[in-house]
Amino acid sequence: MTFVVTEACVRCKYTDCVDVCPVECFHEGPEFLVINPAGCIDCGVCVPECPAEAIYAEDDLPEDQRAFIDINAQLARQWPVISASRDPLEEADRWVAVKDKRQYLDIAEKV
Repeated sequence: MTFVVTEACVRCKYTDCVDVCPVECFHEGPEFLVINPAGCIDCGVCVPECPAEAIYAEDDLPEDQRAFIDINAQLARQWPVISASRDPLEEADRWVAVKDKRQYLDIAEKV
């Protein structure tokens, strides 16, 4: 089992989770973060740190977020590791409550 960043992170990209990760398994893209399933040690310390409530244990993923298992795995191989928190995206507070954000991913058609 691994943890998965879901579409709630899209256009928010809060990085509170990055600071608590003991193994640096987060990767950063232009619109959101992903977790490298090969590096995740299943500790779950990132889950309560996420202001967008975007991180789930793979076994607890809502059905409509299951595609993010593959999205996280694929993009973790492409995007660089992020090992320290940064400011969220400029309009994160506005986007955090928006649902159905997968369409806004730059990679939406590639994954």
